[in-house]
Amino acid sequence: MSGCSKRCKLGFVKFAQTIFKLITGTLSKDKIEDELEMTMVCHRPEGLEQLEAQTNFTKRELQVLYRGFKNECPSGAVNEETFKQIYAQFFPHGDASTYAHYLFNAFDTTQTGSVKFEDFVTALSILLRGTVHEKLRWTFNLYDINKDGYINKEEMMDIVKAIYDMMGKYTYPVLKEDTPRQHVDVFFQKMDKNKDGIVTLDEFLESCQEDDNIMRSLQLFQNVM
Repeated sequence: MSGCSKRCKLGFVKFAQTIFKLITGTLSKDKIEDELEMTMVCHRPEGLEQLEAQTNFTKRELQVLYRGFKNECPSGAVNEETFKQIYAQFFPHGDASTYAHYLFNAFDTTQTGSVKFEDFVTALSILLRGTVHEKLRWTFNLYDINKDGYINKEEMMDIVKAIYDMMGKYTYPVLKEDTPRQHVDVFFQKMDKNKDGIVTLDEFLESCQEDDNIMRSLQLFQNVM
């Protein structure tokens, strides 16, 4: 692994840890100030003010996230392999590679094979601080693996199985091998309202918002984000 690759990996571990602090609410205003004082922000993404306007992050939060992203990975983008390596560190008891692949593709909206800082913070803004409707639309895009505008049962099964694989053998309570299939069968039956074998965005939004059980299950996705 080259020196740049090592710095990139280390930088994104720090970046992921900062994201975790944002999720849990432990990244306080004072902490942000301290981190900014410790290291000068040497780079600024183009349109920082525009990102602040487009996301639910403050300018200070964007600066902290950007420093961890850019200073440790000068290329300004992360590829899928590095993304998988980082994600694996947070789920050492399971196999996170498949889920990380799907998640990477959802971040890589332009399908270039790399994810830029702007891609990250735009998605994170939705997932961490967006409205229920915004989060559900983003989740639909994740489940729509082939990006044809619909979710079929196989796509849903692939995502759900990837989540269970990532959680690993220490998932509690211990799950039976056919549990993912059973969950998908129940959810898909509820979502596919016209029984045509696919779930549209409108069907997905309606089903999720009217069924508390589905919403609670989708919360698992946000927990592993």
